[in-house]
Amino acid sequence: MKIVIADKSHSIYADIICQTIAEAAKVRGTGIAKREPEYIITKMENGNAVIALDGEKFAGFCYIEKWGHGKFVANSGLIVHPDYRNLGLAKQIKQLVFDHSRQKFPDAKIFSITTGLAVMKMNSDLGYKPVTFSELTTDQSFWNGCQTCKNYDVLQRTEQKMCLCTGMLYDPSAKQELKSEKREFDTKVWTRLKNIKQSIFLKKDKK
Repeated sequence: MKIVIADKSHSIYADIICQTIAEAAKVRGTGIAKREPEYIITKMENGNAVIALDGEKFAGFCYIEKWGHGKFVANSGLIVHPDYRNLGLAKQIKQLVFDHSRQKFPDAKIFSITTGLAVMKMNSDLGYKPVTFSELTTDQSFWNGCQTCKNYDVLQRTEQKMCLCTGMLYDPSAKQELKSEKREFDTKVWTRLKNIKQSIFLKKDKK
């Protein structure tokens, strides 16, 4: 297994990456924005993506997108092929794309919005903190990308202030906690908060 910074030679995997993301959205029943192969190829050509390969077989992927004229970057589209899940691959990909983001955009704040508890845990381990959406990028192009998510109506109803996703932020200018003092990510707490959000935003109107 190798995990590398993607380049244009990896564009042959764009279709399967998009298919894997789409299939994961159906299985999870949660909001995952749709990606197009052309968009993925652009990330590869610009050196803003990480890909995992088992020989010639696609195993996993994630890419970097910058917003607000480079003040913010997001590590998006994290996906692992079903054949390679539960092996710790997602964490390895997440670590490399995070390190690459820090090297390529050292002054940028790195953010994430996700409904996945596993991704929240990985973000927490990297030093991300939960934040309100108001602390994330105001670049409307980013929020427009949520239009293909099935929960987009929630984002609209709240005027982009909140959704089922949780916002998390790594600020390189902020004093980071020492590893020995880092708080453990409490899965039970975040599960409860996620369920509360669902009950508020997704319950049917009573007639």
